Amino acid sequence: MNLHYFMKIALKEAKKCDLSEDVPIGAIIVQNNKIISRGHNQVQKKFDPTAHAELIAITKAIKKTKTKFLDDCILFSTLEPCPMCAGAIVLSRIPIVVFSAFDPKAGAGGSVLNILDHSKLNHRVTIVSGILEEESSRLLKDFFSKLRTKNEQV
Repeated sequence: MNLHYFMKIALKEAKKCDLSEDVPIGAIIVQNNKIISRGHNQVQKKFDPTAHAELIAITKAIKKTKTKFLDDCILFSTLEPCPMCAGAIVLSRIPIVVFSAFDPKAGAGGSVLNILDHSKLNHRVTIVSGILEEESSRLLKDFFSKLRTKNEQV
């Protein structure tokens, strides 16, 4: 499986956030080397704090597969999942999560917490990190730089 190929698609998904002023995070779910769902942050667009890229992708994948468990899938995300998304990943039993950039403020895949591989939970996730990290980090830094500039002008 070409991790870089799928992460590039997740990054394209993240760039869809430009239109809604959402933090540019994208996620895709792959099953048998095929993308079965995609998501990008829509918190601002939907006025919904739970409209994270990973949750949108998980919900779409569950609807498509008609099962509550995605135990034969891989989730690709452009940012380390937050605690809410990590909890959903564990509950949906996704076995592998591949992410680009670490989130030192809210990451739940090893940075701040490690919900994805917590010994007391009934499911543990294999974590692959740092795939196209520079591209994802640059996208996030550019977004926050533009946001600061915009807020300074107001």
